[in-house]
Amino acid sequence: MELIGVYFVACGLLAAAGVAKAFRPTDTARALTSIVPLPLARMRVAIRCGAVAEAILGVVALLVPRTVTAGLVGLSYVAFAGVVAYARSTGGAIASCGCFGKPDTPATMVHLVINVGLAASAFAVAAARPVGSLASVLSAQPGKGIPLVIASSLCAWLVYLAISVLAEVTAARRLTAVTFRGKG
Repeated sequence: MELIGVYFVACGLLAAAGVAKAFRPTDTARALTSIVPLPLARMRVAIRCGAVAEAILGVVALLVPRTVTAGLVGLSYVAFAGVVAYARSTGGAIASCGCFGKPDTPATMVHLVINVGLAASAFAVAAARPVGSLASVLSAQPGKGIPLVIASSLCAWLVYLAISVLAEVTAARRLTAVTFRGKG
């Protein structure tokens, strides 16, 4: 399972985003009301329920990396990629996806590519038909999995920054029409 580290990133981000949206569902609910025609109050409830399921899936898939859990993680990221692609194509009401339960997280091409990559890694893990638990996977890694956990944690943080902070900076740059072009 060569992509197990990327799969860990996918699971960790799934859990973190689920928890964030469970506590702050409003921005995600606003973002999705143009796709799903529900009143905002009902959409918030739906988002909160979905977010709790997302967080649980992320944790369970991390602790028990099996074909079914990895497949569900992959399907989650395919769905997220679809929402981001839709947001990018409309450029309108859901220009912010609310992925981490906060506003002003514009849907960028980087976000789309990351979602597709995380889906692919989850499907690759599912295809490898893993057995065992997180502990057994880590024990089979060099250094009892400590380097893998450190690298996966760092990558998860970098992905979070690319999806949220980089997207915010890109949006701010567009609003101010600032460009950085070299002379020449």
